[in-house]
Amino acid sequence: MTSPQPPKPRPGDSDRAAPEGGVPRHVAIIMDGNNRWAKARGLSGVRGHRAGVEAVRAVIRRAAERDIETLTLFAFSSENWKRPKAEVSALMELFLMALKREVRKLHDNGIRLSIIGDREAFSSSIQRHIARAEALTADNQGLHLVIAANYGGRWDIAGAARRLAERVAAGELSPAAIDEPALDREVCLAGDAPVDLCIRTSGEQRISNFLLWQMAYAELHFTPLLWPDFDAEAFDLALADFQRRKRRFGMTDEQVEAQDA
Repeated sequence: MTSPQPPKPRPGDSDRAAPEGGVPRHVAIIMDGNNRWAKARGLSGVRGHRAGVEAVRAVIRRAAERDIETLTLFAFSSENWKRPKAEVSALMELFLMALKREVRKLHDNGIRLSIIGDREAFSSSIQRHIARAEALTADNQGLHLVIAANYGGRWDIAGAARRLAERVAAGELSPAAIDEPALDREVCLAGDAPVDLCIRTSGEQRISNFLLWQMAYAELHFTPLLWPDFDAEAFDLALADFQRRKRRFGMTDEQVEAQDA
């Protein structure tokens, strides 16, 4: 497996979470329900995935408008290869089409694009277009859009552990130096803030091996809306829900109130 390439760090304190009542710095979304949306309408699963692209566009626009720093979308998990071959093939075609047609629009709007996950399973054409998209948008200072493709949280952590072990074996690092910050620097999205808010559509209430390390203290928002029906208004409702949460991070209410004061 190829090692994930951590995106270029943004300015600022990457381990600082969003304050209570504020806008989340990092929003992650598990986009679920395309197939069920299509089935309810007597359509093919591919039509559902195509409809989901419109929801992606709407959420990216609203995230940029709300000054969110990082938006991470779970597009294709490492487990999704188990799906029917025709559906996987259609998803790969959609992915390649998006890389060809959408990246220039992202660039024109100052959005930086990163793809996280194991790229070796993708076609050489998809890999080339990923590299071109990341290079084109690398210096943009607006929203950091992250697409998780052939990604798994356990894969991410295992890769980080392996790289640290290789450094120990090479005599570059002491085992005693391996701590949470050391591992944090090796996982995907090392330069970004931890996930403040994770949204999952379709009514399912699990995180499905997504950003396991990065979501340690994330607030979870589950909505019954299927992904193609998730729009800017639904995104705003999720943000409002987040802003009502009391984020303690292991502290008491009194400690949190004193800290805010």
